[in-house]
Amino acid sequence: MADDSEWMKLPVDQKCEHKVWKARLNGYEEALKLFQRIEDAKSPEWGKYLGLIKKFVTDSNAVAQLKGLEAALAFVENAHVANRTTGEVVSGVVTKVFNQPKARAKELGMDICLMYIEIEKAEVVQEELLKGLDNKNPKIVVACLETLRKFLPSYRSIVTLKPVVKILPKQFESREKAVRDEARLLAVEIYKWIRDALRPSLQNINSVQLKELEEEWVKLPSTPPKQSRFLRSQQDLKAKFEQQQVQGGEHSDEEAAVAVDPYELLEPVEILSKMPKDFYDKIEAKKWQERKEALEAIETLTKNPKLENGDYGDLVRALKKVVGKDANVMLVSLAAKCLAGLATGLRKKFGTYAGQVVPTILEKFKEKKPQVVQALQEAIDAIFLTTTLQNLSEDILAVMDNKNPSIKQQASLFLARSFRHCSQATLPKSVLKPFCAALIKQVNDSAPEVRDAAFEALGTVMKVVGEKAVNPFLADLDKLKLDKIKESADKVELPGGKKGAGGAPVEKKPAAKAAPPPEAPKTSAPTKKASGAAATGPPKKGKPASGGKAKKVASDVKEVTETELSDGVCEELAAGVLPENCLQALDSANWKERLASMEEFQKAVETMDTVAMPCQALVRMLAKKPGWKETNFQVMQMKLHIVALVAQRGQFSKTSASVVLEGLVDKVGDVKCGGNAKEGLTAIGEACSLPWTAEQLVSLAFAQKNPKNQAEALNWLANAMKEFGFTGINVKAFINNVKTALGATNPGVRTAAITLLGVMYLYMGAPLRMFFEDEKPALLAQIDAEFEKMQGQSPPAPIRFTRKSASAEDEVDEGEEQDEDGGGGGQDIMDLLPRSDISDKITSDLVSKIGDKNWKIRKEGLDEAAAIISEAKFIKPTIGELPFALKGRLADSNKILVQQTLSILQQLAAAMGPGLKQHVKSLGIPIITVLGDSKANVRSAALTTLQAWVDQTGMKDWLEGEDLSEELKRENPFLRQEVLGWLAEKLPALRTVPGDLMLCVPQLYTCLEDRNGDVRKKAQDALPTFMMHLGYDKMNKATGKLKPASKDQVVAMLEKARAVMPAKPAAPAKAGGGKGSADLGGTASDIRGRESSRRQDPQPGVGAGAKGPGTKKPAAKGLKEEDKSGPIFIFVPNAKEQRIKEEKQLKILKWNFITPRDEYVEQLKTQMSTCLAKWLQEELYHLDFQRHVKAIGVMIERLESEREATIGCLDLILKWFTLRFFDTNTTVLMKALEYLKLLFIMLNDENYHLTEYEANSFIPYLILKVGESKDGVRKDVRAILTMLCKVYPASKVFPFLMEGTKSKNSKQRAECLEELGCLIEGYGMNVCQPTPAKSLKEIAVHIGDRDTSVRNAALNTVVAVYNVCGDQVYKLIGNLSEKEMSMLEERIKRSAKKAPVKQSASEKTQREHPANPNATFSRKPAQEDPNKLNQSRQQHNEPSHNPIPKEFKLDLEKIEEDMIRDEYKMPDLIEHNLDELLEPIIIPKSRNLSLHFDDVHNSTASTINYVISQVASGDINTSIQALAQIDEVLRQEDKADAMSGHIDQLLIATIMQLRLINSTHLADDRVDKKDVIKLYSCIMGSLLSLFSMESLAREASMGILKDLMHGLIMLMLDSRVEDIEEGTQVIRSVNLLVIRVLEKSDPTNLISALLVLLQDSLVSSAGSHTISDLVMKCLWRVIRFLPETIHNINLDRILLDIHNFMKVFPKEKLKQLKGDLPHRTLKTLLHSLCKLTGAKILDHLSMIENRNESELEAHLRRVVKHTGNLSGMKSDRGNEKSGLRTRMSKAKVSDILTEIFKKIGSKENTKEGLTELYEYKLKYSDADLEPFLKNTTQVFQNYVERGLRMIESEREGKVYIQTGSCDPVLSSNEEMKPASYYYERLQILKRRCGLENTSISLQQPTISLTSKPAVVSSTDMLHSKLSQLKESREQYQQERSALSPTRANTRSASPAGDLDDLKKRLERIKSKLQ
Repeated sequence: MADDSEWMKLPVDQKCEHKVWKARLNGYEEALKLFQRIEDAKSPEWGKYLGLIKKFVTDSNAVAQLKGLEAALAFVENAHVANRTTGEVVSGVVTKVFNQPKARAKELGMDICLMYIEIEKAEVVQEELLKGLDNKNPKIVVACLETLRKFLPSYRSIVTLKPVVKILPKQFESREKAVRDEARLLAVEIYKWIRDALRPSLQNINSVQLKELEEEWVKLPSTPPKQSRFLRSQQDLKAKFEQQQVQGGEHSDEEAAVAVDPYELLEPVEILSKMPKDFYDKIEAKKWQERKEALEAIETLTKNPKLENGDYGDLVRALKKVVGKDANVMLVSLAAKCLAGLATGLRKKFGTYAGQVVPTILEKFKEKKPQVVQALQEAIDAIFLTTTLQNLSEDILAVMDNKNPSIKQQASLFLARSFRHCSQATLPKSVLKPFCAALIKQVNDSAPEVRDAAFEALGTVMKVVGEKAVNPFLADLDKLKLDKIKESADKVELPGGKKGAGGAPVEKKPAAKAAPPPEAPKTSAPTKKASGAAATGPPKKGKPASGGKAKKVASDVKEVTETELSDGVCEELAAGVLPENCLQALDSANWKERLASMEEFQKAVETMDTVAMPCQALVRMLAKKPGWKETNFQVMQMKLHIVALVAQRGQFSKTSASVVLEGLVDKVGDVKCGGNAKEGLTAIGEACSLPWTAEQLVSLAFAQKNPKNQAEALNWLANAMKEFGFTGINVKAFINNVKTALGATNPGVRTAAITLLGVMYLYMGAPLRMFFEDEKPALLAQIDAEFEKMQGQSPPAPIRFTRKSASAEDEVDEGEEQDEDGGGGGQDIMDLLPRSDISDKITSDLVSKIGDKNWKIRKEGLDEAAAIISEAKFIKPTIGELPFALKGRLADSNKILVQQTLSILQQLAAAMGPGLKQHVKSLGIPIITVLGDSKANVRSAALTTLQAWVDQTGMKDWLEGEDLSEELKRENPFLRQEVLGWLAEKLPALRTVPGDLMLCVPQLYTCLEDRNGDVRKKAQDALPTFMMHLGYDKMNKATGKLKPASKDQVVAMLEKARAVMPAKPAAPAKAGGGKGSADLGGTASDIRGRESSRRQDPQPGVGAGAKGPGTKKPAAKGLKEEDKSGPIFIFVPNAKEQRIKEEKQLKILKWNFITPRDEYVEQLKTQMSTCLAKWLQEELYHLDFQRHVKAIGVMIERLESEREATIGCLDLILKWFTLRFFDTNTTVLMKALEYLKLLFIMLNDENYHLTEYEANSFIPYLILKVGESKDGVRKDVRAILTMLCKVYPASKVFPFLMEGTKSKNSKQRAECLEELGCLIEGYGMNVCQPTPAKSLKEIAVHIGDRDTSVRNAALNTVVAVYNVCGDQVYKLIGNLSEKEMSMLEERIKRSAKKAPVKQSASEKTQREHPANPNATFSRKPAQEDPNKLNQSRQQHNEPSHNPIPKEFKLDLEKIEEDMIRDEYKMPDLIEHNLDELLEPIIIPKSRNLSLHFDDVHNSTASTINYVISQVASGDINTSIQALAQIDEVLRQEDKADAMSGHIDQLLIATIMQLRLINSTHLADDRVDKKDVIKLYSCIMGSLLSLFSMESLAREASMGILKDLMHGLIMLMLDSRVEDIEEGTQVIRSVNLLVIRVLEKSDPTNLISALLVLLQDSLVSSAGSHTISDLVMKCLWRVIRFLPETIHNINLDRILLDIHNFMKVFPKEKLKQLKGDLPHRTLKTLLHSLCKLTGAKILDHLSMIENRNESELEAHLRRVVKHTGNLSGMKSDRGNEKSGLRTRMSKAKVSDILTEIFKKIGSKENTKEGLTELYEYKLKYSDADLEPFLKNTTQVFQNYVERGLRMIESEREGKVYIQTGSCDPVLSSNEEMKPASYYYERLQILKRRCGLENTSISLQQPTISLTSKPAVVSSTDMLHSKLSQLKESREQYQQERSALSPTRANTRSASPAGDLDDLKKRLERIKSKLQ
């Protein structure tokens, strides 16, 4: 029992750890009760048990353990911190509970596990349970399996099934029956949820067990089970689930069922290493048995359902070879099965090889054996699921015209099967169009099986995308065939949801491409021949169908071929169609006869039937002697014209063309016949295609030696290319001939060649130059100059076509996919380039060199590879083993070699072009890996290489598959931030992305919480771009797998990203210039990029040389001229206000975006439609930037004439120009800035005030352009910012510029900082918003910027602040590093060399620009601002020199200012520190201001700003009205809050008005002084109202209070005010106002202001001592309030200000002043602060630098030490509050006063003693003199009293002398003295009458503001003490006389006795003093 009593006393947590099991049991019981009792889940009580819970569940005593489990369950259920214990507790449950025999223990253990899952720790629990399955104790294994089984139905939505399924087969092999049975139950439970997806994983278990499972599975209900428990975070889901259950929502259950892909549950198998080592030898063996053996081994390996990713290239190539070339059909089937297995096992990873295999399989469908066909079908179907239909389109279309019907049939059937896996979204028109055209052709095939297959394919596609989408392609089919297609469509059954799981990714893939046309590069463009009619006969209906594909015209329009006819046959044919005399005269010797025969020849050809025209015979007749040697030019002209006619009208073949071409080329350079020759060449080009004609022309021309013919041939060719387009041109042949021409000696030939190159450059772009890099520099410079001329021009739309393909062209749907197949063919220009195969040069030696151990040899190998690529110029994608070798070098330890490899990869991208796509996975992804390198230069090179690759390949291939997500999994901060930054840049430009992008989302979420800040930032930037493609819902759903804490953060970020999510880019704009506008092809990304960049870099001749579009321009001009008569802007009353209202109510989008999305543009377009002329709106929103330029030009012209309408539409105009800021076209931008400059000048002339709504929609985007790289743009933007400050407050522009300093663009940061400096120089420190300190700290941060220009700008800005406020800048900028501070000090020193000039300039600026940043509302003064700001800008931009013209400029400005201010002459005023705040203000116009705020502007803030600006108006009435409005607002409590935030602004305006009155109105005799008094009254009234509200009064800042107090003091001292009638009343009001200011203002700001003002007044030699005296009186009054305000005071700031004061006025200097009052004032202030705070005051010196050297600290230490000895002193018994005043020790007081009275008693020092006593009372107003006076005679007391009064009178008399006028201070004192005196007398009389027995309370009436607080109070107190003593003595004598009249009479009769008595007392006093 003794032991029990010991542990019974222990606390609960200690009991739980006790070694006695009973103690622990008791502890667990008490803990359980405690856990159930604690209601707060976050109570600190839970923390005590964090380390004990594991012991609860692992207790060695079974009884105690049971109770411990119950307590642990309660803890996990209720404690907020329980999740921290998950791992250790669940591990303890598994090892120590699940092996217990008691069922209750196991049950509790399982409940604990499930409870941990409920609190979001499922992963940890599942991990521990899976570990438990490896335990040797079968009980533990069974219990773990059982827990997992319970886990599944409870929390299915968060279970990760893959690891559970993975361990199941092993459990079925257990020896223990209980384990096997539990595994079976678990398998049944899993099957309920995922159904057949479980089967593949259990196929290898015992057959008996599998059969049992099958039986169990069959019994299960078909409906999915329901989740029975929910996580804490799923409570809303639980409620929804319960509600659906109540409503009988079976449908919702089915929806909730999760479709699981069996493939995802499988573990990948690595088979490459398991392949037979001799496989590649055997597969090439001659014996088919050996080949079969090799294939069977591979087939076995490929049966694995999931294969590990690897390099299967060699294996695929080997299998492909067997399929394509092996004669043994059995082996073909076997190889096809292997391919199918590979495709099934690798899925998307097999997509890389799909393009290699599919053409071979399609060709092999010629085999008719069913087993082969079936195997091939299975293979191609499996391969299709790994790629997209779009990727295979070229290969499929290539075999659709095959002669073998089996191939066509199987291709169609394959399409039918493929279409079933597609959707409407994945089958766009660009994909459907060529397939439908090919299938329609097969519908008319002679083979019935081909027709049926085509019908099935068309029916399937109709079922998938709907009739509406397919019908446009079926227009030419008859009704019978259409019905058959519809019948097939009805029979089609699309795969259900189960099959869709495998096909879903496939559906998304095709959509990921931008749908380029399914081109077939194998079909050579030059094969496009002219006349297909001769071969196909008259019926042409079949052609339009094939003509629907422009690129297929070549194969559809059969080439006209003719055999060469003999001369005899030709003569016979010609005689049949030509007159006999015509033929006879052809070779006549008389030229006139020949001419006549030519005329008859022409007439015959013109009337001849085109079909029956024997073209070859006719042209041969023309070539008959003299033929092309004709000497008469007229005959020759006619002959050439006839050639053109025959070519145009007849079925002209290449054979016929060959007859005439030589003659045409021979005459092309002839002066007289050259035009006709060119006409003939053009006709032949239309008949036989330009590519063929051009090739023949060039070869014939350069076979001659005539330079004229060569030059003209090239000139014709250049023009023909523009007319026909570039499609099909044999680039290589041209380039060789052009090189020959460039080397010609004749300059005309060279010039023609260069001109031809310029035209080719329009179509080919930069790649063309690569062919001429070896030319001489001079020639290359000429070529570059020609290319430069073509910059910015678009290729003209073709106006001529190959005649027989024209019918096909006409069938092309107008406007549809013109950028892909317009212009007679959409073939990629890059495909036209001749490419070399360098695979034979990539030898094994080269590869081994690149992989050598010696880095020098590796470098040699890389150099060789680079040389091979460089020499080849353009290469084919087949580059052998080079990718493998280069991939190894990307991971080289030598960084120089890594960079060289990256350089080679860039070369490779430029040389290979679009063919680079097939190397993205093998060589492109390793480039991304290099982005993780630690060296910045390597990362930069990798990023450049990556960009070069993406330009060629597009983004789709990079985003497909898991490769990108695998890279992001690497925990490399460099790699992550670079990749995310790259994705954030690229994704917004994509219209669609592959669905695999979703795989990157988990890594993106991980990066959002990365420990590296840069990674987090990049991830946040990338988040909106991911969301624009994947959607918010998908990304939000993906957060379900995150931890709860992480999920909350990520979801919050998703919400933010959702708000700034960019819109998807619109579909490519349709070309407006006809079909040929895209003759470029334009499908290769690099060509698109080149064209876009060319459009973005305008040149002077942008609009020149475009013949095609030129036809449209006259119409456009005519339209403009027609519509220009009316106004361009339409003024709609209240339209702008309505737009503002709608935006506030969120009815429309707020104009706030990072980049403008389509919805913003559409909204603006809609809003502008009612305000703009229709034609102008069309111009403004046209796709051609030149139309924008013209529209802006019209707006500039109409600006002056349509001012009112322009202002009415101003918000829309500014918004439209913000859109132009996002264009990269410099021409538009410069024109826009030109208009904006004129616009703001106009707004200023109109005195327009920009609203907040307009400013917020425009200024942020204008500031984006201040960082533009072009100087001209920056200059214009700065000019606009200057003018902006004239129509919008500079203080409101300031925050926008501050935001601009946060930009990533260093130029923008630098320019914004420069602008900030200019604003501060121009408007003073009050422009800094929200506060100068906060702004300056942010500016000072940039002193440490990496960029030099930013650092300099920041330093210049801080120097500008220094010039305004001096050393206070160091306080404002906060703490800087030593390096930054030294830079700043150096810059300030350098600026100080120009201090005299700068100081005067700054003073002048301050006078001309009041401190009020909103003074721009004052209209007229704003006219001077731009000059000053420009001057400031020039000072910033040219800090190092001051040229002479600048000085002249300053003089001119001064003259202008004098002209402006000639109305007023400044009186000579006393120089005060505030004088610089204001100059006279001239108001050009005054607006009648409505007395209601809402009438001015809609915005309350802008209204208040406007009204406040009127307070400083030079017009008295305007100012009075403004003050009245403000006073009205301040008097209404419900509206007064609106003034919050505007107090400084109001006070600044008021101070300015006071200064204006002082300098102008009082000095001007023309101004009625009554109006001045009225204005004064309004000012005082509004300020009294303001300072009656403490909350608003406390908003006044220190600087403003200083200026206000100075202004009020100057007003009280102004004798002119007193001379005016009612002037004295004004002074009384000022007195009262100052009291209110002292009482209500923020005490810290007030004390600081008074200290600075005192310092300034003492420093100013021109100022009167009266100012400093009055300031000190105010300080004394503030000191009296210190006991109440001490807790609200910022002591650090106050002490810093005192420190600064003491630096200017050290103790010695302070004592040198005429009076010692300043010294005593300062000491009293410090003494009071020390008294109230004690020693803690020494902790408030943190803001003082070098505090040890500070005089202040030493003084404070002395005072603190001194006051520390006074803790025991009695509190003053007087009426003043005890304990709140400074006390001195009794001993010291006695010593000092004894010394003073000793001096008073001596004749020599009486005066000195009285003065010291007077000053002592001033300093220690609570000192008690009674002990020293009560023993003295009445005479002595009267003497002391009179002396003190005389001293007071003398000192106050000085004020009269100094002011020289009736000082309101003294007048107020004179009025107070009698009141004070009679008040004291009244108190004495009360005491005499016995009405008051307590000590006299010296509560005096309110002291006048201008009286000296300390003097008055101390003197009155001294008077009071003396009066008390006198009255008490009189009373005492009266009482004594009543008691002993004799004695009284004796004393009264004996004055000598009194004298003796006095002498004796003096003797005693002297003896005591000695």
